[in-house]
Amino acid sequence: MRRTEFQVEQEEELTEFLNGMSFGFLGTSDGEGQPRVTPVNFVYSEGNFYFHGSHAGGKMTSILQNPQVCFTVADEYALIPSYFSDPELACPATAFFKSVTAYGQAEPVEDVAEKAAVLTLFMQKLQPEGGYAPIDAEDPRYRSRLKGVAVVRIVPRELTAKFKFGQNLKEEARASVTGGLTDRNGPRDAETIAMMEKYCPYHNN
Repeated sequence: MRRTEFQVEQEEELTEFLNGMSFGFLGTSDGEGQPRVTPVNFVYSEGNFYFHGSHAGGKMTSILQNPQVCFTVADEYALIPSYFSDPELACPATAFFKSVTAYGQAEPVEDVAEKAAVLTLFMQKLQPEGGYAPIDAEDPRYRSRLKGVAVVRIVPRELTAKFKFGQNLKEEARASVTGGLTDRNGPRDAETIAMMEKYCPYHNN
């Protein structure tokens, strides 16, 4: 059964998370049902996911045989040791994270102007400092390259998000975890506490 307390429905939060991530995992299966998971860079625009690569290769072959795909993006904030809330049992050990999973259809993008727009989004995400000529389908320097690269659009029919930050914890357990994170003071522990305060039902009560 899906834990509803971890679900996120707000489009703005999902978009902010996805725009802040550059890497995801593409799940495909070929005509014989053989599964495949491929890590890819991606951008998210107007409700669709995009990735790019070679026209040849395993993932493109699978998509042509079966365009139904799954795409997952996840960001682990902190590992939560069991002893943060229980001095003996291992059961409370967990991780706090954000994840989004889309199920939908992969569609090759054929229009070179759309390819140029999508690849511009990639450059804005992966090279925000600039340092390159704008990607223009009419620019002869890019024309052959745009034709040679494969760009794929994933149109989700279902999109689910799970932001897990201790929403299921009782107030006492949550305080113990927060204290453990404060004492540990790891690279993302303060950020994790802020997420707990944002999403926990006891916050501001």
